[in-house]
Amino acid sequence: MPRHCRSSIPLPKSAVAPATNIFPLRLRPLALWLPLALGNSGPALAADAPAVISINAGTGTPVGTSAAEAALPEVTITGAAINESTEKTGAYTTRRSSSATRLDLSLRETPQSVSVITRARMDDFKQDNVNEVLANSTGVTVEKIETDRTYYTARGFDITNFQYDGVGIPFVLGNVYGDLDTAVYDRVDVVRGANGLMSATGNPSATVNFVRKRPTYQWQASAGLTLGSWNTRRVDADVSAPLNSSGTVAGRIVVVRQEGDSYLDRYSPDKAVVYGIVEAYLSDHTLLSVGHTYQKNTARGGMWGALPLYYTDGSPTNYPVSASTSADWSNWTTQTDRSFVELSHQFGNGWQTKSILSYNTDKSDSRLFYVYGTPDRVTGAGLFSYPSLYGSDNKQTLFDMFATGQFSLAGRQHDLSFGVSWSKSTLDDISHYGRGIGTPLTSQTDFTGKYPEPAFDASIDGSKYEDRRKTAYVAARFNLADALKLITGVNATRAESNGTAYGLSQQKSASKTTPYVGAVADINKSLSAYASYTEIFNPQSETDSKGRTLDPVIGKTYELGAKSELFERKLNLSGAIFKTRQDNAAEQAGYLGTKAYYRGINAESKGVELELAGELSKGWQASAGYTRMTISSSDGGPAKTYLPRKLLRLSTTYRLPFFAPVKIGANLNWQGDIYRDQGAGIITRQDSYALLGLMARYDISKDISLALNLNNVTNKKYLASLYWAQGYYGAPRNGSASLSWKY
Repeated sequence: MPRHCRSSIPLPKSAVAPATNIFPLRLRPLALWLPLALGNSGPALAADAPAVISINAGTGTPVGTSAAEAALPEVTITGAAINESTEKTGAYTTRRSSSATRLDLSLRETPQSVSVITRARMDDFKQDNVNEVLANSTGVTVEKIETDRTYYTARGFDITNFQYDGVGIPFVLGNVYGDLDTAVYDRVDVVRGANGLMSATGNPSATVNFVRKRPTYQWQASAGLTLGSWNTRRVDADVSAPLNSSGTVAGRIVVVRQEGDSYLDRYSPDKAVVYGIVEAYLSDHTLLSVGHTYQKNTARGGMWGALPLYYTDGSPTNYPVSASTSADWSNWTTQTDRSFVELSHQFGNGWQTKSILSYNTDKSDSRLFYVYGTPDRVTGAGLFSYPSLYGSDNKQTLFDMFATGQFSLAGRQHDLSFGVSWSKSTLDDISHYGRGIGTPLTSQTDFTGKYPEPAFDASIDGSKYEDRRKTAYVAARFNLADALKLITGVNATRAESNGTAYGLSQQKSASKTTPYVGAVADINKSLSAYASYTEIFNPQSETDSKGRTLDPVIGKTYELGAKSELFERKLNLSGAIFKTRQDNAAEQAGYLGTKAYYRGINAESKGVELELAGELSKGWQASAGYTRMTISSSDGGPAKTYLPRKLLRLSTTYRLPFFAPVKIGANLNWQGDIYRDQGAGIITRQDSYALLGLMARYDISKDISLALNLNNVTNKKYLASLYWAQGYYGAPRNGSASLSWKY
């Protein structure tokens, strides 16, 4: 049998991914303890703390307000809550985020690069899935190696941390299955670098925090119908309302149904999404939230692996954009369920606590057909079959409890956040290999989908392992002077695993305390300079030539930058220079008999990032990000040449002042050239390219709008990724028309 790669569904040697550590974390149970003794009067840390009025985050109205009173005109509340809503602002930025430190800070006060993709930006450019959102984010690349499995990178390293309202653990398999919808999110925060305070384990790339929509305490509703290229149809609805007369209980439900075909031969994806949440104020200061997200993706004719990129003579292949290696019987179904319960309490002196319990399940069932080999340019011979049936079941339980507030020291007020978290993740997966693996393909069966479905009883293999993690963290923001703030923090984590994956032990255990240090100095009322240092680590199960388990991967980020808020904080600008290192990542070094052994290697990226987001003038929203970096290996040579060294992301919309119902806009994604050394002197290249998108929206009335979106306007042909030794082409020119209603 071919040796299995490290991407869950095993592939032949020809499809082995780059030598990066994408194994999930290995975790162990925690005896939970939180050093809190906060009575109703709050901790005796802050002197002369101001009185607190509890505000409904959805509407800005005081808790306990009656339904009639809630109908009064909204007022602006100074000092927004953590993770303030962006959906009604129409803005391309937010004023505050806790994604980097769990402290309620503005982007300017946060000494780390943070990008925010708001609800308005997602709606304007019909970014209905995570891939589209992140492909338009500063410094992020979306590595679409297959139709239904995706990797993400930032600053030269894999992104393995997705969080939901600040809670999450690294990917179990290093990548994401399916087409994750964005309809349930108010915004997406991308914290670049080693976010060691909120994500102690992982890579020094970025942490992506998805901020869910919350109920509003006034009635609101919206619905939309979208018709797009390749017979794509999408219907969505979003309803939120108070659920009792006193306005202390509110609920929200979001529903999405999408189906259609694709530019790829035989590929027809569809998905269904349901999100529901109920919030209830148990008292004027205590809020209980209960929610659940369900998403099911069904992809018929999906690709496992991708197209060969070169012929036996070394020359590049050049297939039609629609070419696919899938079989007529190929299918891939994924289902995700995320349940959560949150309990938060505000004390009378500005302190608050929150406890979050989440239970997630991710299931996958598939019948897949992989094509491997190198074709002959003239005859097409040289490709072979690899059918497999695959199923997986991943269950995760996560608990997080933290407190935030202020304390007095040396005559000044300072901010403090501390907490504990625990998680357990179990994975059971199994591969049933089909008969006929290695059968030569012909011109009638290679890219036509006509390969007959075999019996999947040739052999069986799989995984069964458990990861556990326990963490304690603390962060403080010291107000050293009116113009100087120091943020320090520490995260102590123990991660353990046990079990096996395709015959290989997943036993590992590691503990580490990672520091976080950042300083922000105000140069004037709108401009600040900052510096920060943070770490992250990742346990490994690979062994060296002497049978010793490799030490954990260590990641660290140094960053210097400047941030500015302009136009009454409606526009955020930032610039940063960074140095990011990943040390001791496992790389296969050889075999002892039939057993592979590994060595630890180092890689480093250095670069600069520039970003602008917000309102440039009345009616003109924009987001722009530019990244330029170098990535080198421990010997000083270039590393990961399949990643672009230059990235440009632009998005802008403008409401016509002479015809207010019309909004027009454009986005541009440009990346520099990339290449992949295939060995034997064969190099696969993708030249630099730009993808242009256009949008226009007409407000027929205050409640009804018609929008048109056009993507890849120039119909550019390009390879979606060189992350693997295979690849396929990105979508050609396509468009959609959307009719939306809101109340």
